[in-house]
Amino acid sequence: MNYRSIKNWPEDERPRERLLASGAQGLSTAELFAIVLRTGGRDKSALELAREVLIRFTSLKEIEDAAVAEFSDIKGMGEAKIAQLKASIEIGKRLFRHQNGDYDRRQPSFRNSRDVFDYFMPRFYGLKKEKFLCALLDVKNRVFRETVVSEGTLTSSPVHPREVFREAIKEAAASVLFVHNHPSGDPSPSSDDIHITKRLVETGKVVGITVLDHIVISDGTFLSMMEKGYI
Repeated sequence: MNYRSIKNWPEDERPRERLLASGAQGLSTAELFAIVLRTGGRDKSALELAREVLIRFTSLKEIEDAAVAEFSDIKGMGEAKIAQLKASIEIGKRLFRHQNGDYDRRQPSFRNSRDVFDYFMPRFYGLKKEKFLCALLDVKNRVFRETVVSEGTLTSSPVHPREVFREAIKEAAASVLFVHNHPSGDPSPSSDDIHITKRLVETGKVVGITVLDHIVISDGTFLSMMEKGYI
């Protein structure tokens, strides 16, 4: 048997010691998970156990979404270790949101749909339900206020033009942007998405507020209704 516990490895090969000496950037995901797990199974190191988890689920998102029962075929992954992995992923998400969430001070000015996606994507990451946001912009295309218009089920987020434009009219916005997510992983617009977008554009014309775009975000990708010709 070739199994050796990580604590018996040469010190400069151990993931924890390497992280403390040189930082986390040079470690693989499996090595980082090994540090979180601390111990492996009966005949495997923490690193081997971490690799089994990554082979089984292939991505951090799959690990985050997996139910406890889905780990049952990985020997050594009990509830405590599952909780440790999921907690570490949640900490990473919160750090990401914090680093990308200082919206009020930055007052971004959008140049294109990619700018909109980069700005809004952190607050949609990992959501299981649809959320529909309206961003109010000034004459320089800078966001000065955002409102959550609706939060829906797994497949829908009911939106009414009256509710959407209420704050925009009250705050005298020069223009608006709409952003919502598809938890399904596919940013392609549904027939309802296209219909409500056209209604919102028409309503904007009536009240004198331009609809710049409607961005659909899903799993690290996005679709611009304006670029697709729906606006």
